[in-house]
Amino acid sequence: MIAKIGRSSNLYGALAYNQLKVENENGQILFANKIIETSSGHYSVTQLSQSFAPYLIANRNTEKHTLHISLNPDPKDKVSDVKFREMAEQFMRDMSYGEQPFIVFKHTDIDRTHIHIVSVCVDEEGKKISDKFEKRRSMNVCRELETKYGLIVATEKKQQQNDKIFNPVDYKTGDVKSQISSVIRYLPNYYRFQTLGEYNALLSLFNIITEKVEGELSGKPQRGLLYFALNEKGEKTSHPFKASLFGKNAGLPALELHFEKCKATLKDHPTKLTLKSAVTIALQSTSDELNFKKQLAEQGINVVIRRNDTARIYGITFIDHNSKTIWNGSGLGKEISANVFNDYWNHNIKPEIKEADEPQIKLFKPNETEDLPAEKPHHLFDFLNTEKHGDGLIEAFGGLFPEIQGEDYEEQDFANKMTRKRKRKRGQ
Repeated sequence: MIAKIGRSSNLYGALAYNQLKVENENGQILFANKIIETSSGHYSVTQLSQSFAPYLIANRNTEKHTLHISLNPDPKDKVSDVKFREMAEQFMRDMSYGEQPFIVFKHTDIDRTHIHIVSVCVDEEGKKISDKFEKRRSMNVCRELETKYGLIVATEKKQQQNDKIFNPVDYKTGDVKSQISSVIRYLPNYYRFQTLGEYNALLSLFNIITEKVEGELSGKPQRGLLYFALNEKGEKTSHPFKASLFGKNAGLPALELHFEKCKATLKDHPTKLTLKSAVTIALQSTSDELNFKKQLAEQGINVVIRRNDTARIYGITFIDHNSKTIWNGSGLGKEISANVFNDYWNHNIKPEIKEADEPQIKLFKPNETEDLPAEKPHHLFDFLNTEKHGDGLIEAFGGLFPEIQGEDYEEQDFANKMTRKRKRKRGQ
């Protein structure tokens, strides 16, 4: 089990976020400690806030007085409501918050059922409750709860996660926005790409696509991105999501800065020659698309092909997971551009390519990929051994990033909306 402890100065926002889950039948209140009861047993955010008011009035100088804690068992753990209540009570008691007012919410809108606890970290006298060694104490409490209730141990699971397949977006399972967010938040930190087309080639591995939108608002030009989930055929299968929902890194301005930076770093990058050699050899030694892709996949290189309605190949992109760089075929050389592959695979016109002088594929070591965050060990290319769709999309993509457990991107989005609402009220 993993515990996340967040602090803020917005008690109302934390309560409203969780209460919204209850009202939408995606959650329920499991337990309330020192909370004023209502005759109906139902609560509004205002009613819940009243129980915390004396503590906040007495608060001396603690700016971030609100606690928003989530307890996240392994998705495979089956935890009853009674156990969730007992776990929440013990966690709060062992973390010195047992005498505080707090509310336990259960969230059921995603496969990973978990609980959120809202409380305050100042006591009745307004003094801040000590948070020294909080992370260490929290981990110890989680280990005790795992033993007591027979849960999967997070320390053991952490090692397993390094080898776990990271699945692409699956629109059938729901919560598409969170699935998209868990992917696009990290791609620019790991991969170099120079155009929106190359970015889309990488996104397609995760069943995601983005489109640029332009227009005017109150006479001012507006530019941005929309994100969509894709189905197995590469067709849009979700409503559009604005890039602003996923943070600054997913927006057009940040990506354009990333494009320019990558253009500078990739200008004379050795990857270009090694990748070109690998593609050339595969083109020489294979006679069809499937074997071509398979040969490159064995070297850690994905191929994304774009076709029009008449099946003409008009674009080809190579994703080198060794160096974490992405290249259009024409960017590597006109002899391996999209037209060459279209003539070969659609019209059986084999390209004339000069023999390479003993070309070898070099696997880049971590210290050779400057400006990229260090990765934890994992089976980077497990997904390359899976079957491919005819359009080049991968059925199962895995291993590139550690699994993100316990993060709730919808919660962050709600907090952003609350901040904007408060600013509008102040403006009025």
